[in-house]
Amino acid sequence: MVNMTLSPIKMLADRTLKDVDAIAQTLEKELADVVEFLPSDSNKASLAIAIGGDGTLIKHSRELAEQGIPLVGVNSGRLGFLARFDADSLIEHRHAVFIDSPKILKAMLLEIQVDNQTPITVTNEAMIAAGAPFRILKLGLSIDGVPAPTLHGDGVIVATPTGSTAHNASVGGPIVDPSSNAFILAPIAAHSLAIRPIVLDGKAKITIEILQANEGTSLVIDGQVQCIMRAGMKMSVQQSKHTLSIVRNPARSYWNTLVDKLHWAAHPELQEKPPLND
Repeated sequence: MVNMTLSPIKMLADRTLKDVDAIAQTLEKELADVVEFLPSDSNKASLAIAIGGDGTLIKHSRELAEQGIPLVGVNSGRLGFLARFDADSLIEHRHAVFIDSPKILKAMLLEIQVDNQTPITVTNEAMIAAGAPFRILKLGLSIDGVPAPTLHGDGVIVATPTGSTAHNASVGGPIVDPSSNAFILAPIAAHSLAIRPIVLDGKAKITIEILQANEGTSLVIDGQVQCIMRAGMKMSVQQSKHTLSIVRNPARSYWNTLVDKLHWAAHPELQEKPPLND
């Protein structure tokens, strides 16, 4: 039986990894005054602590979104952009996190379907990548049933607001507030100066038809190859019925994270000019 004086929590961690296991042991000890740890497969938890890098958090995000269990992300990776805490900050703010109504970010997710295959939930992004032998792709786009320009280039990325800081940002797409109800369509190396990334309303529905592909053209969802894309196949994109609840760090905002981890608007590091010889 769950002790109602403590928050029922489950911990999601690969404890075969020494650094992850060390963090897990620390949290089990230091959070004992506010939480009761349940088995990792429990559906009675009020929150789930996931320890790892961004890949680990994305891995668990779909299941947690379907279960309606908020995510407490604890970083053990290099960047950890999705994790709002490290072990020390979670311990410090435990009395503001493990309560009935912690501060929550409701993150929009996407649903991707290729032809008549089973739909897949997307946390960060879906990408159609050119693949070997890396010839130009030809992609037909439509938005809410209205034909849009045909895209010639190396592919396209569809990103959630949460995923806007990932590959979308690398190809020149906009960074979008993670609480926004919107998503991004960003071309990859488009063969036209007139093609630009666009931000779509969250209720929009888009279809991407493969008009010309390579042998290795693939659909990659949240870093994992899902299937090979052939000419004639269609991918539909719309808002998922699920959202991912992410527990906020009460001491830090999203914009703090942009500055600290992505070095938003940081000045170039300039070398000190040597003195001139007389």
